[in-house]
Amino acid sequence: MATKTRVLIVDDSALMRGLLTTMINAAPDLEVVGAAQDAQTARDLIKTLNPDVLTLDVHMPGMDGIEFLERLMRLRPMPVVMVSSYTGATSETTLKALELGAVDFIGKPRADSAHSMGNYAEELVEKIRAARHARVRGRHLVATTAATKGGRSMSVAAASPAPSTGSGGGKIIFLGASTGGTEAIKEFLTGIPANCPPIMIVQHMPETFTASFAKRLDGLCAPTVVEARGNERLESGTVYIAPGHSHMMIRRGSNGFQTELSAADPVNRHRPSVDVLFDSAAQLVGRQAVGVILTGMGKDGAQGLLRMRQAGARTFGQDEASCVVYGMPREAFLIGAVEEQCALDDMARRVMAVVR
Repeated sequence: MATKTRVLIVDDSALMRGLLTTMINAAPDLEVVGAAQDAQTARDLIKTLNPDVLTLDVHMPGMDGIEFLERLMRLRPMPVVMVSSYTGATSETTLKALELGAVDFIGKPRADSAHSMGNYAEELVEKIRAARHARVRGRHLVATTAATKGGRSMSVAAASPAPSTGSGGGKIIFLGASTGGTEAIKEFLTGIPANCPPIMIVQHMPETFTASFAKRLDGLCAPTVVEARGNERLESGTVYIAPGHSHMMIRRGSNGFQTELSAADPVNRHRPSVDVLFDSAAQLVGRQAVGVILTGMGKDGAQGLLRMRQAGARTFGQDEASCVVYGMPREAFLIGAVEEQCALDDMARRVMAVVR
């Protein structure tokens, strides 16, 4: 019989600890081995229980979840799933947790109905399973050589200028990611020059997080990064992040390509869905498109990337060694959607080489 994944819950709420315990123990391959109400207790239980995965509350008395996570990733790196409320106030904190090395995050459950609680339990279990097999980065920030706003990029990718493609006359880059994607996208974009082709990105993320994510990237990367509003004309040097409430597609407008948003049903259980973006690229952009699929669990984007390649697009997939979770890129690779696999730290250079 396979060994169960051992989970330690860290949350200051007794009600939440009990609820998470019930949900996790209901999965045949997971087992809650302990629960802690604060950082000190959690530290002691980690030493004695040696769990495989930790669920960690963002807000706790005394040492909060972020401070505890930073110390944990420095001294004993392990898979961590953050548990936080889906609010604008906590989005920055949660993004910081992902930067520090947390594998993923999930919101606090809301007892709206038995159906929503069931969906929450399924999502929680899925994230813990993915975390168990994730590559934990530990406490180190990715060293980048790209310029920030107003500076000059020293990266290989920026050594030669990219063509101006404001009206869609040149290449357009389409990118999808999920688990581990916030940091992977950051590393990719910090290797991209300011005068890059338009870039459209779908990252699986709740709607209260995408604006903060775009703002954070905009301060770190040479291109301008915005949360898509819909109907924007695609401009060179601009990155468009799909909002968490809508699918994002590309469409042809009267004076060039534009963004389009849709509140249609989820695809592959996701809205926004990478497949929706990639399918629109295959249909409308064809050979002028470049598709990139990065770390993430599941298979969203695999079929869309295949259709992009069949339409003549160049396609790239992140390799297993550099993925936090080698799920989406693996599915795309197995069906022949990926023309070239490469490590994350070389992805920007390779992509810029084909758009020049």
